[in-house]
Amino acid sequence: MPKQLPTLLLLLLLFIGQESIAQRVSGAATLKINDELEERIFPISQLEFYEDKTNSLGFKDIIKPDFQDKFKINPTFSKSNFNTDYTYWVKLSLEKNTFSKRLWIMEFYDQTIDKIALYIPDAENNYTYTLLGDALPFNERNLRHKNFEIIIDNNSEGISNYYIKINSSQKADIRIAIRSLNRFVYYALNEYYIYGIFYGMILIISLYNILVFFAVKEIKYLYYTFYLLSVGIYAMCIDGIAFQYLWPSYPEWNQVANGIFSYAIVVWAVLFSMKFLATKTRAPWMHSMLKLILAAKTILFVIGIVWDPYFLEIRYYDVIPFFFIFFTSIYTWISGYKAVRFFVIAYGCLFVGMGIKVLSNAAIIQHYTLIYYSLHISFLIEMLLLTFALGDRIRILKANRDKAQKRSFEQIKINYALKEKVNKELEHKVKERTVELEQKNNLLESYNAKLIEKDEEIKRINALLDKDNWKLKSNIKQSLQDRLDNHSLSYEEFVKIFPDTSACYRYLEDLKWNKTFICRNCGHHKASKGPKLFSKRCSKCGYIESVTAGTIFHGVKFPLEKAFYIVYLVISNHQVYTLDQMASILDLRKNTVWSFRKRVTAIFADKPASSLQWKDILTDITPVKHDN
Repeated sequence: MPKQLPTLLLLLLLFIGQESIAQRVSGAATLKINDELEERIFPISQLEFYEDKTNSLGFKDIIKPDFQDKFKINPTFSKSNFNTDYTYWVKLSLEKNTFSKRLWIMEFYDQTIDKIALYIPDAENNYTYTLLGDALPFNERNLRHKNFEIIIDNNSEGISNYYIKINSSQKADIRIAIRSLNRFVYYALNEYYIYGIFYGMILIISLYNILVFFAVKEIKYLYYTFYLLSVGIYAMCIDGIAFQYLWPSYPEWNQVANGIFSYAIVVWAVLFSMKFLATKTRAPWMHSMLKLILAAKTILFVIGIVWDPYFLEIRYYDVIPFFFIFFTSIYTWISGYKAVRFFVIAYGCLFVGMGIKVLSNAAIIQHYTLIYYSLHISFLIEMLLLTFALGDRIRILKANRDKAQKRSFEQIKINYALKEKVNKELEHKVKERTVELEQKNNLLESYNAKLIEKDEEIKRINALLDKDNWKLKSNIKQSLQDRLDNHSLSYEEFVKIFPDTSACYRYLEDLKWNKTFICRNCGHHKASKGPKLFSKRCSKCGYIESVTAGTIFHGVKFPLEKAFYIVYLVISNHQVYTLDQMASILDLRKNTVWSFRKRVTAIFADKPASSLQWKDILTDITPVKHDN
């Protein structure tokens, strides 16, 4: 016996060592299976997990004993901290109980998670691999349910570590439930029963409103029907029902369906509200604001579809359209539009539900069943109240119509009596007016005769004025010619005669075409205005001629009034300025002044300086094309 004691102690120590290693690998049990506790739900903040920022770790890496210490519980972690670029490894330790009389399942609540890779231990501590997630076709699930479930093998005692690898393109709400199969069936049947009532009401009210639309032909009922259907399909998307019943074989739709139908809700809600509230006439500035919000939401939707799906997720700004609709409805109600009273209450409820849902998605408020279904409840209340609002509007309009008809009948009686009275008065007035009009007509005839006499006198005066005007123009032309013939004008004095390019063009036009027009192409003498100012188009050949064509000013690239002055100095032989002075006075380059003066001098080279006159600026420097 004494000799066997060391051996027994050694075996005991070895057993204790193995147990300590196993305990270090497994950790304390997250949950012990107990028939008295049929359900337990664990959010991510209560689970051990590891955030793999490199996305490079595999199951063989995280199962190692020295890696187990990296699995930590982070009580502050929530859905808002989830990074779609990382991989999350969750470790769930279950202490199994072979004496349990129930079947147990593991369930994942968030139906938007793309991939859930489960590594499930067996009795020999070997692991099998199971893949779940909305990236897989619905018929590949273990249980045909909107959530993700697996059945727990409870045939062995001890702590079993389940490892879960999670990847998602949307922020995932990692929430794991361990519940008995009996509890699962109970809650699933009740949940689907409530879903049936909810979606059935949406369908019935939609059919009712589409029938009303075909009856009354008011577009608002069609908008409301589309709004209800968008609400229904969006609710099915967030519940996972849409994937189960609408597109079970097309999991790729799950990535965009929420964004598409949340956008559709905003579109039809805004269009319906603008029509129902008559914002175009009752609140024009809010009408413009709602259209602007709709345009902004459309831009974000297109960006989400084409570029980044992040913009398809429900964000804080998704409350803005419903806030403005709610605010506009209050404004129109206060303004005296009583038909919107139920509309105000309806969108008030929806605004509250939408706000709670956004805060829940952003993990600002904690997740509860009532909070999860807050949007469903608000949609249901809003849907019923909007239906009441439409009916109330019809009732109010009918009451107003009846009052208007009654007032119309009374007014018809009053109008008939007035008509008889007015007819008698009119007959008397017509007789009086007839006599008065005859008198007025005679008076007008006499006035007309006087006007004819005055018209003849005005014509005679106009003829005298035309003669005086002709003389005045002749004097002005003579004065202008006298000033130009003055051979000592300074540039300042010259600018007073030709202040700008237009004045030069007008002078050339009068000098060139005042007496007659001769086409440079065919010699024809008739022309009309050209396509540009100071140009003419030949009536015969269509040749377009500018006022400078054929003159020394054709093709000048600097202001025409400065070119006039250079020509004036050459014609007048008034060489009081040097080339540098002329360039400074005219604010031109020296080479430009020299080149143009040389060109002018060359044109007038065959004429004596004493015989040059100002009209020589029209000297034809290009040959005429016509044969005449």
